[in-house]
Amino acid sequence: MTTLIAGIPAANDTLFHAIRFSAGDPAALIDSGSERLLIIRDIEMNRAATSARADRIACPADFAPEGGLSGDRETATAQATAEAVRRAGLTSITADRTLPLSFVDALRGVGVAVEYDPELGVAARRSKDEEEIDALRACQQDTQAAIRVACELIAGAEAGEGGLLQVDDEVLTSERVRTCIDRYLLDRGYDNPTSIVAGGPQGADCHDHGRGALRTEEPVIIDVFPRSKASRYNGDCTRTVVHGEVPPAVLRMHAAVLEAKQAGEARARAGVTGEEVHSATTDVITAHGYELGLPEEAADPGRIAMVHGTGHGVGLAVHEPPLLDSGGPALVVGDVVTVEPGLYGPAIGGLRLEDMVVVTDAAPEDLGAGLPLGLTWA
Repeated sequence: MTTLIAGIPAANDTLFHAIRFSAGDPAALIDSGSERLLIIRDIEMNRAATSARADRIACPADFAPEGGLSGDRETATAQATAEAVRRAGLTSITADRTLPLSFVDALRGVGVAVEYDPELGVAARRSKDEEEIDALRACQQDTQAAIRVACELIAGAEAGEGGLLQVDDEVLTSERVRTCIDRYLLDRGYDNPTSIVAGGPQGADCHDHGRGALRTEEPVIIDVFPRSKASRYNGDCTRTVVHGEVPPAVLRMHAAVLEAKQAGEARARAGVTGEEVHSATTDVITAHGYELGLPEEAADPGRIAMVHGTGHGVGLAVHEPPLLDSGGPALVVGDVVTVEPGLYGPAIGGLRLEDMVVVTDAAPEDLGAGLPLGLTWA
């Protein structure tokens, strides 16, 4: 079987993973099993010959069809790819889920059938090698350090009038905390999407980024998921911090979430399905008397529930297979997954704990640096 992965390596994580080489123009990897041919723009050929994981490097002009190449780079690369496949005498080729339609059209134009393999690229990206795990470990430890900065900033603030938190005589807001996280990570070479800093009732929506003033005695979810500019791998970690006295209801939520997290991590090993890991966490949640899933109607302010899955894969994308949720597949050695149970209630807000682990045949390896799991950080 000959396979094709194509696109722009700087944007297509599957192609980048296959060749471990980034470029801003279209490229194509044709893998016959005995040879990996990379077709890439001519000015990238020398760099690719030195760094890309390929046996042979060519440019579109090397496979110009009889009618010549288009002046559009993506179309030209697709035409050259189709011509290379035609010259190899192939009548079909197997592609992954990211193949642009421009390549499909060019291949069909020369009589080559395109077969779809939903696991092509996905399986390879799931089972991380040591280089990838080292990159993810570095990302996660920097992510945790940023979370520590945020949690300690909140915990060390002063409670002013109306319970509003203050630092340096200014109200401490979600936006100020996010800026501190952004600066910390920017100095260390990360692109950082909008972090979640959601206090009080805002945290009841598990993906609310948070806004405005933070208050004492309310849970604040801090969820940070940056991407390294150097390695392109991601970190992903969540903690919850409470300034001042922790309300009893929040203490109960924390006890359930912490126990659920520990149960999920203990179950996460090769051969166990993502669904089984999810069940391990949700069994703990329901044993503590909490509900699961989104409410069928308008939310009861007193309802507290876990409304999402237990976790997801992390790699070149912050969300990638496998899912730790209903229908989640069997885990494999080298999967890197988050375990992130949480509880959410409209009247209280949210509480979530998240770490990233590497799946092995035995107990998973935590990629973090031992970041505290408690609610008080002062």
